[in-house]
Amino acid sequence: MKLIASVFHLDRKAVQALKINDAYGLHKAVYSLFPDIRSAEEKQDNTPSGFLYADQGGDYKSRKILLLSNRQPMAQIEGQYGEVQSKPISADFLQHGIYRFKVVVNPTRRDNASRKLIPVKGREAIAQWFIERAQQSWGFKVMPSQLQVDRIDVLQFKDKAQRSITLAQAQVQGVLQVDDHQQFIQSFSQGIGRGRAFGCGLLQIVPVVENPFA
Repeated sequence: MKLIASVFHLDRKAVQALKINDAYGLHKAVYSLFPDIRSAEEKQDNTPSGFLYADQGGDYKSRKILLLSNRQPMAQIEGQYGEVQSKPISADFLQHGIYRFKVVVNPTRRDNASRKLIPVKGREAIAQWFIERAQQSWGFKVMPSQLQVDRIDVLQFKDKAQRSITLAQAQVQGVLQVDDHQQFIQSFSQGIGRGRAFGCGLLQIVPVVENPFA
């Protein structure tokens, strides 16, 4: 599987011209870097877009966004806004056993009775949710003593159809140990959890040589 890591730099002029004032503005800017190759049916079936992003923030002068994609992004938006720097991810990068990680997630559970998605609230509850989901669904386990829930935000914005969206986000970091490499590679390449269209789910990982789990 070919994967490309990129950094999308936006200067003040680009941020203003592209009207990046909220999560939807950033979503539109990132999505404009990738021509949509999905059919209407694939979109309806929630087929992954083939790319993920994580907002690294910035100040009033600039902004930086990390990208992971299965195809090359455009170098700029409309040939003039922003700058994208890309490099392929080597095949052996995902073959390590232990990584330090950071990720922004949308922590939710589905209520059994109503079938509605309910946000997980509070740092301890989010940490426990992450620990459970990691082993059940994502192909790795985490060390509870080193797991940190750093920042919790609730984003509110309107989507393309002007519907009000509320998205809970939590930044989580720690150390993970791969249990199932195939599942882990899928989690890395397709993202984890919900909210991936709005900047959640991109695992930012660095291999660790020493085994803190031993």
